[in-house]
Amino acid sequence: MLVSSLGNDAQQACETLAQQYRTLLEVSESIAAHRDLGELFHELAQSLHRVVRFDQMRLTLHDAQRNIMRVHILEGRDRCSDPLTCQELPVQDSPGGWAWQTQHPLVVSNLENETRFPRVTTLLRQQGVNSFCVVPLTTAQRRLGALVFASLQEAAYDEVDLQFLQQVAKQVAVAVDNALNYQSIQRYQQELSRERDHLRLLLEVNNAVVSNLELKPLFAAITASLRKVIQHEYTSLALYDADSHRLRLHALDFPEGKGLIHEGLQAPIDDSPGGLAFTTREPALVNAKDLEGFHSEFVQQLRAEGVRSVCSLPLITPSRILGTLNLASLRDGNFAQEDAQLLSQVASQIAIALENALAFREIDELKNKLAEEKLYLEDEIRSEYNFDEIIGESAALRRVLKQVETVAPTDSIVLILGETGTAPFP
Repeated sequence: MLVSSLGNDAQQACETLAQQYRTLLEVSESIAAHRDLGELFHELAQSLHRVVRFDQMRLTLHDAQRNIMRVHILEGRDRCSDPLTCQELPVQDSPGGWAWQTQHPLVVSNLENETRFPRVTTLLRQQGVNSFCVVPLTTAQRRLGALVFASLQEAAYDEVDLQFLQQVAKQVAVAVDNALNYQSIQRYQQELSRERDHLRLLLEVNNAVVSNLELKPLFAAITASLRKVIQHEYTSLALYDADSHRLRLHALDFPEGKGLIHEGLQAPIDDSPGGLAFTTREPALVNAKDLEGFHSEFVQQLRAEGVRSVCSLPLITPSRILGTLNLASLRDGNFAQEDAQLLSQVASQIAIALENALAFREIDELKNKLAEEKLYLEDEIRSEYNFDEIIGESAALRRVLKQVETVAPTDSIVLILGETGTAPFP
């Protein structure tokens, strides 16, 4: 009977070992098949349940920037609604932090006897946990964190379980490291794409600035460029009117508008998002709730159009502030601080171009005025010094009249001698 019993134990141990190897193979296959951590750990939990007792499985990762342990509940009845930010703990208050620091596994067979991590053990007791096992997650390049397995049973983990889970942790560490590296690459690519789009926008605005001296074409070119980078439905250019002390819309792009907002409308300096940017000389980000705090007719018209968020930028040159560039959206909270920073650079370019456009317009108006005055004076001269009463078509007479025309504006008296007499010309 004793020999039979020993044989059964050996057979059971062999079967357990075989099952563990099969599970390790499944873990390896899962790691190769999944890049997403959530999907990986869900499949991993299904495999591990066949060889390890646990009611919860947690991934604890070290955040180097803040020096904290970030806890992600991967499997268990208390799985949180947002698995990316379930819990944050100081390193010294976390069992995973202890394993990460010491690079040793930790087995707690009876939670009642554990006093080192009161914040965690209190929470685990509330969930009915009586024992847990923690194994560090480490690759050849870096320490990542730890895997935590918790059970409602006491003494759920023995030396055999610990050795097996350490083997699992080695493979999981590589998968986690690859996933984190992939996420970092994705974020870096997104940042590069955003930076590329921002630089392209600034270049397009610069090209619009140097190629357009008139306000309307300049505004149209800038609006087309802005729509490629920042999602919005409304763009306007408001210039300060010193006579009324208001901002007047000089250019507007609002294809989805109902017609309530149009060029020529004025917004008060003290009761509008544009006025806020104009007064503070800083970008003004306004959401739907903030819009309720403005009571001017102009803002009420904006709200009636369905506008729920606004970003207003002051147009400032070295010599003065000209007005504001305004973007608006039908979605609440559409503009972020990052958008405001980019648009501030755009507004700086627009301000210079706008000052040039206004100067060009002023010069053009003065040129036209001078041309009109010249025509007027020439007409006056022709009407005042009329030579119609002098009869003659000869070349000699035309030369004389030309000379008379030269001295006519002066106070000298000209005496014209002819065959039939003389004629004074004042």
